[in-house]
Amino acid sequence: MPFVKVYEINGDRAGEMELSDKVFNNPVHMSAIHQVITAHLANCRQGTHNTKTRGDVSGGGKKPWRQKHTGRARQGSTRSPIWTHGGVAHGPHPRDYHQKVNKKVRQLALKSVLSDKVREELAAVVKVFETLGTPSTKTIQALINALGFGKTLIIYNENAKNVTRSVRNLSGAKCINVSSINVYDILNAKNLILTPEVVAKIEEVYSA
Repeated sequence: MPFVKVYEINGDRAGEMELSDKVFNNPVHMSAIHQVITAHLANCRQGTHNTKTRGDVSGGGKKPWRQKHTGRARQGSTRSPIWTHGGVAHGPHPRDYHQKVNKKVRQLALKSVLSDKVREELAAVVKVFETLGTPSTKTIQALINALGFGKTLIIYNENAKNVTRSVRNLSGAKCINVSSINVYDILNAKNLILTPEVVAKIEEVYSA
């Protein structure tokens, strides 16, 4: 059974928490992680890029010079891609970059990265985290410093407005809801901060 260290909101050690083998004790499946990350980055693309072809550029209606007997190469339009101010050849046009990833592959990748964070002791559980009375960036920064964490991803469950407002101005921290956890954000952060409620939610959803 894997274990994770538990801390108070002020950074004091408060014991350990036992985690589910089905979620937090999986081997790292690199191919699944690669597929999910590639799809995630592709799905973030808007696909609104566009270039004008020779038919979209204004001008160029008249043939520049006659076909023969000028000593120059034949030309049909001044908006050819080889001309200055001409159209673009084989340029990008609007398209959909969306990639579909099977549910089981996404779950496998998520379990892999969560297990790796726990195995490498890069994750911690903080008690009474979501009951932070008022927004306090100083409190969250002091907690991260006390844990010795670097770039941190804080995952909350519900009723955590003060937590999200406290993290908003921290350049080295990000806060997301447990319903929005994804492989990219977990890998992009060096450390994870969870709550007991978040751990219970993750185990409930992904233990099947």
